[in-house]
Amino acid sequence: MAEEIRTQGTADFDWEALNLDGYTLIERSEMSDIYEKTLTSINDKEVIKGTVAIITKKEVIVNIGYKSEGVIASNEFRYNPDLKVGDLVDIYVECQEDKTGQLVVSHRTARMHSAWLRVNDVLRTGEIITGYVKCRTKGGLIVDVFGIEAFLPGSQIDVKPIRDYDVYVGKNMEFKVVKINEEFRNVVVSHKALIEAEIEEQKKQIISGLEKGQVLEGIVKNITSYGVFIDLGGVDGLIHITDLSWGRVTHPEELLELDQKINVVILDFDDEKKRIALGLKQLQPHPWDALDTALNVGDKIQGKVVVMADYGAFIEIAAGVEGLIHVSEMSWSQHLRSAQDFLKIGDSVEAVILTLDRDERKMSLGIKQLMPDPWEAIESKYAVETKHNAKVRNFTNFGVFVELEEGVDGLIHISDLSWQKKIKHPSEFCKVNDEMNVVVLEIDRENRRISLGHKQLEENPWDVFESTFEEGSIHKGTIIEMKDKSGIVSLPYGVEGICPAKHMKKEDGSTASLEEVLDFRVIEFNKDSKKIVVSHTRIFEEGEDKPSAASTSMSATSADVAMGKTKAPKAAAKKSSTDQAVKAINQNSEKSTLGDLDALSALKEKMEKEE
Repeated sequence: MAEEIRTQGTADFDWEALNLDGYTLIERSEMSDIYEKTLTSINDKEVIKGTVAIITKKEVIVNIGYKSEGVIASNEFRYNPDLKVGDLVDIYVECQEDKTGQLVVSHRTARMHSAWLRVNDVLRTGEIITGYVKCRTKGGLIVDVFGIEAFLPGSQIDVKPIRDYDVYVGKNMEFKVVKINEEFRNVVVSHKALIEAEIEEQKKQIISGLEKGQVLEGIVKNITSYGVFIDLGGVDGLIHITDLSWGRVTHPEELLELDQKINVVILDFDDEKKRIALGLKQLQPHPWDALDTALNVGDKIQGKVVVMADYGAFIEIAAGVEGLIHVSEMSWSQHLRSAQDFLKIGDSVEAVILTLDRDERKMSLGIKQLMPDPWEAIESKYAVETKHNAKVRNFTNFGVFVELEEGVDGLIHISDLSWQKKIKHPSEFCKVNDEMNVVVLEIDRENRRISLGHKQLEENPWDVFESTFEEGSIHKGTIIEMKDKSGIVSLPYGVEGICPAKHMKKEDGSTASLEEVLDFRVIEFNKDSKKIVVSHTRIFEEGEDKPSAASTSMSATSADVAMGKTKAPKAAAKKSSTDQAVKAINQNSEKSTLGDLDALSALKEKMEKEE
């Protein structure tokens, strides 16, 4: 309570009534106004000028004409080692009085504020400024401009590519401000912009004096995958990769390196776009002009495979001299294949010159000519009627192409595949890569064609069928298909006959149906067209209800004949179902072998003796 009384008493005490300085209230007010007028008027958040009053190791005291001095850390003046007492400096007023009554100011903030205003003015006016390169960063350099860190992209350092940015660190350079980002307070400067205008003028002067065919000295400035840029002394030209060498070049680095001095020839230039096309290989004679004049068609040459394509391989005979080996000249084989099956890049090959055109600078080569042509002795090796083994290569609608050996193919016509089977497409008879026995039917050496047969390896069963299925003979058959109201009848020995609709009428007036087993009389036999026409109706119309013993003996199956059986009709009559009969006949049809044909021959001989 006593403390509260003392505090309250102190607060309520009238200090001005004490009048310790001898001035009245009016006098004191007048003197205060005079003192205030002697001070500089300052506001928070503004930049003002100040004079350096004292410099210590840690602080710089600045007099700004205010009732208290500004105290600034000395590291804010590190950029200016020549700072001395009496120098005028910019000061940014953070606060006129802090909690302790001290003035708070900053020189760094004042510099940043002033610098930002000035940078914007420089961007607007295009003024050239000087900055200090502080350090290297990703893609360029960091530059101190008026206390602001600005970015100098690597592409804006010089008109030529810079490979070592470190050589610029620690140097003062001139720049132009090219871009400012207000939101992020980023500044981009360029040194290249200062010299581009001067270089453009130089380019105009240089290009105006250029002539096609002129030889100049230049320095390799940049190497790309498609060519080399050459500095011609203020203007750049391009040597395209195809103009570096008469030979093939995978990458320009194989021939040139950076900063290398070379002579080039001007091929073309564009005044408007300021593009200059240069050549290096044109300074050397064309290799075709130096090609051995004694080289002729039929000569053998050595070369290296430099380019591969499906249709052939390019062989380099000498730098700039190439010949093409077409895939058709790599093997005597006629089968479609890719050049990669024979050669690969880098292979050394020996070839024969097939064509040579020095004017057009073209050469075609062949390597199969170094191997014997299998068609040279074709008549002696594959004489007509000789038998051989071949491999099925491919099909066509009209036959099968088989390979007798590499480079020798033959054709088996679809009609020469089988005596009996009716083949709609060769794929029904065999498969690709199957091995087949063949017999030579005909040779056309000039057109490189061989006609082959497969069925000719067996005796023609139709010679036997001619006597077996003579007109009037009766045979047991099964109707296996209906076609255009006519029936297809399966007969012994795998033979099929045609029964017209009017000849399918049975004795009871009904019509024979599918899979029905009946007796049929042969009414027409044509060996050339392999056609047999049969009739069931003719049997009872002529009063022959049953076949004679002689005719039934003719209807024995091939299997029965082969085994010497004589009761084939009786055995067939014991079949339990139509399906079994059809199956047996089809099996005989599919398995007609040389053994069956031997049985047919035996039957033929027996019949001839009886006659």
